[in-house]
Amino acid sequence: MKIIIATRVNQFSIEVATLETVIEIKKKIEQIHGVPVAYQILTVSGWELVDGLDMEDYPIITEGTKVDLTIRSGESYSINYNKKIQITLKFPSRQTNIEVDQTDTVRSLKEKIHIIANIPIKRMSLFFLGKKLDEDFRNLNEYGICEFSEIIAFLKTTNQSKEPSSKKVSFVVQTSSSLLNAATIPVEMRDISTINDLKQLLIGRKILPVDDYLFIHRQRIMRDSCSLRWHGVENGDYLYVFKGTASRCG
Repeated sequence: MKIIIATRVNQFSIEVATLETVIEIKKKIEQIHGVPVAYQILTVSGWELVDGLDMEDYPIITEGTKVDLTIRSGESYSINYNKKIQITLKFPSRQTNIEVDQTDTVRSLKEKIHIIANIPIKRMSLFFLGKKLDEDFRNLNEYGICEFSEIIAFLKTTNQSKEPSSKKVSFVVQTSSSLLNAATIPVEMRDISTINDLKQLLIGRKILPVDDYLFIHRQRIMRDSCSLRWHGVENGDYLYVFKGTASRCG
């Protein structure tokens, strides 16, 4: 989900996962905007967020919640919006690293990719953590893109800019210690398959007993109705499964 980090003079948005701890979010703010973790105070409605707790421990924090960032008294660190960062571009057959500014827009990133890979900008489709970067005017930091982020680039077909065609993806399902003694299960499915399809496959093969399950990919809870492609699942990725259900607010 996306939350708004607000300072006395401006604000910015970042993507956070339900299971991300407050200290992990502070580290992300330091990496992206240059405020050392030790000098950050994050509050919501006047309540200070505790480093060891995660977003699930704060039901008040939902999509779009404003979190106030203050700097501890006596310190004068400024937020750096022009920080150079290195990101990884992943193409279907190769990958490359490039340097960008966090204030670069999606459009300017597409222009750089056009120069590097000779992909026509109009046929370019970019994804980050399963989300399509479809607003050219938005800055990269508004999507939560930071140092070493991985951007997946596809070439749209000429037939009315269709999404990339379906393909098989091989990944690993890792159960928790409470399930099957932490089994490691290799799976191959079409990338348009949903997480619910994956659940039914594992249950149908009697790999998992009939129950409610949560799947985690790159520290994010996966949505039952969304596809593997939507979540950015690639060959060799690990999906972690736990018993339970996710409650979503907003």
